[in-house]
Amino acid sequence: MPGNSRKLKFETDKLAKRIRRQVGEAIADFGMIGEGDRVMVCLSGGKDSYGMLDVLSALRIKSPVKFELIAVNLDQKQPGFPERVLPDYLSSLGVPFRIVEQDTYAIVKRVIPEGKTMCSLCSRLRRGVLYRVAGELGATKIALGHHRDDVLATFFLNLFHAGTLKAMPAKLLSDDGKHVVIRPLAYVAEEDLAAYAEAKAFPIIPCTLCGSQMNLQRQVVGKMMREWERQFPGRIESIRRALTDVRPSQLLDRKLFDFAGLKPDVNSGRKPVSVVQFRELGEPLFAE
Repeated sequence: MPGNSRKLKFETDKLAKRIRRQVGEAIADFGMIGEGDRVMVCLSGGKDSYGMLDVLSALRIKSPVKFELIAVNLDQKQPGFPERVLPDYLSSLGVPFRIVEQDTYAIVKRVIPEGKTMCSLCSRLRRGVLYRVAGELGATKIALGHHRDDVLATFFLNLFHAGTLKAMPAKLLSDDGKHVVIRPLAYVAEEDLAAYAEAKAFPIIPCTLCGSQMNLQRQVVGKMMREWERQFPGRIESIRRALTDVRPSQLLDRKLFDFAGLKPDVNSGRKPVSVVQFRELGEPLFAE
C-alpha cells in the first residue's frame, strides 16, 4: 500500500537521523576522528558493523573534517562462511576494502574445550590480526562496532563478576601505544541497529562461534537489561548517561579521591564533629 510505504520510509528516515546524530555526538564528545584520519572500519558481517559503516559513510560526505574509510573483514575460516557476500556488497558501495584470511577458528576450536566460552581467546586473536593490518594500511583509527548495550553489558559483567567499575571505553590506546581504537556506536541502542539493519536489508552473516553459545553470562546480562527496559522504559539510557557523569567523591575508591585528607574548613564557622561524638550519635540509631 502506498500509504504504508510512505509511513515506513518516514520511520526509517527518522531512525537513520537518530543514529547519525548519536554517532556524531559520540565522535565529537571523545574526539574520535580528526582531519586526515584514515579509519579502518572492522566489518564482521553482523548488523552492528554494517550499521557503523553505513553511518560513517554518510557522515564522511557531509563532515567538515576530511577523513578516509577502509573496510576490513577478517575471514576466520569458519565452516560455511560465504566468502563473496562482503566483497560483493562493498564493491557495490564503492568502499575500499581488504579481506584478511587467517584461520583463527581452528585455533579457538582446538584450544577451548567444548562448552567453554570462546569469546576471550577469539577476541584476542582477532585484535592481534586487526592491529597488524591497521599498521599495514596506515590506518590512524580502528573503528569497532560495539554499541551502547555492549558497553553497558560489559559494565555489569565487571560489576557482578570482577568487582570493578569498568566498561568498554569509547576511545582507547592499544597496549603498545601504536593504535587508537574507537567505538562510534557507543551511544546507539542495539534495538535501533537491529531495526536499521532490517530496513536497509544488510546481507547479515551469522557467527558460528559466539553466536552458537547460548549460555554466556553476557547473554544473561543482556536479557536482564531488556527486561529492565520493558518494565522501566528509559532506564538503560539513564545508566548510559551515568557512565558519563562519575562522582569519585561519592564512591569508595581511595585511589581516585583523597578521603583521608578531607579536613573541615576552619573558616566556615561550623564546629567539626569529633569521632567520639559521631559514634555517640550513631550508636542509638544503628544498635540492634
